[in-house]
Amino acid sequence: MKNLSAINKLIYLINAVIALVLLFSYALPFLPPKTFAVLSVLNLGVPFLMLSNVLFLLYWLLRLKRQFFLSLFVLAIGYFCFGSLYKFAASKKVEDPNNITVMNYNVRLFNVYDWIVDTDVQTKMVSFIKQEAPDILSIQEFHPHPKVDLSSYKHKFENISGNKLKHGQAIFSKFPIINSGSVAFPNTSNNAIFVDVVKQKDTIRVYNVHLESLRIDTKIESLKNEDSERLINRIGSTFTMQQFQTELFLKHKNSCKYKMIICGDFNNTAYSYVYRKIKGDLNDTFEEAGNGFGRTYDFKFFPVRIDYIFSDDAFAVNGFKSYNEHYSDHYPIMATLSLQPE
Repeated sequence: MKNLSAINKLIYLINAVIALVLLFSYALPFLPPKTFAVLSVLNLGVPFLMLSNVLFLLYWLLRLKRQFFLSLFVLAIGYFCFGSLYKFAASKKVEDPNNITVMNYNVRLFNVYDWIVDTDVQTKMVSFIKQEAPDILSIQEFHPHPKVDLSSYKHKFENISGNKLKHGQAIFSKFPIINSGSVAFPNTSNNAIFVDVVKQKDTIRVYNVHLESLRIDTKIESLKNEDSERLINRIGSTFTMQQFQTELFLKHKNSCKYKMIICGDFNNTAYSYVYRKIKGDLNDTFEEAGNGFGRTYDFKFFPVRIDYIFSDDAFAVNGFKSYNEHYSDHYPIMATLSLQPE
């Protein structure tokens, strides 16, 4: 510090604070939100904290200053505990005759309220889905829009409700569905649904999980007008509700004996309590076969991944793709899986 200029001392002080906050945030996935509701809000800031530390690391390296060790140390801990925020490896793509493709997509009611100012968004979304032709399609915020025709899927399960506007979750499948149902979440329109599909001699359980939304308007003007204390308390309350919903879901999941795939919009990052609990010992298909940031939500300030596809060890993860089609506030993702011989 003695050899640093006054401005660099200030920069290093800011660097130290951000590094310590990031280090502290690594403990948050292990702390139940209902006990530490306000602290859990930091989950959302982990990608920003990581990117900030990368910038500080580069700043000190370019100046050949040993202060780079601080951010390097904190980032290394995060990498070995949680993996990298950015995957540099090429996207995995393994051809296998047993491959099945699974797409997850929060379609935001198929743009029924024209949030996206574009012509015929519904037709474009359906064309995109038909072009990619996933074997299993998991949809959150589904709405039976008159312009949406997914009749190419012979098997489906929809769980929709609402008086003025019908909405809910849906799963479409090219494989026969022999069982289906839902896990109700009290006092909300969010829930988890499931289907049991049969592929050859195997029965596969597919879950579609939609946890409580944060209901944050990410426009700069809206954020400026939001009372910060009220916003933090609301997010903390939402995370507490997400924990309760996760506990209900896990109780149902743990009674299932089939090979399993879990899709969903968790409305939370990979550094959260609910992500860690739902993932358990399953494989995050993005971590196994994806690349880049894996962004799934249209957040203006930094890339956010809140939509996931998990699979158990019965499946080899042979591919993963993140799409850039902007027909919703979420981006679709698709995993390629192959059942392994027992």
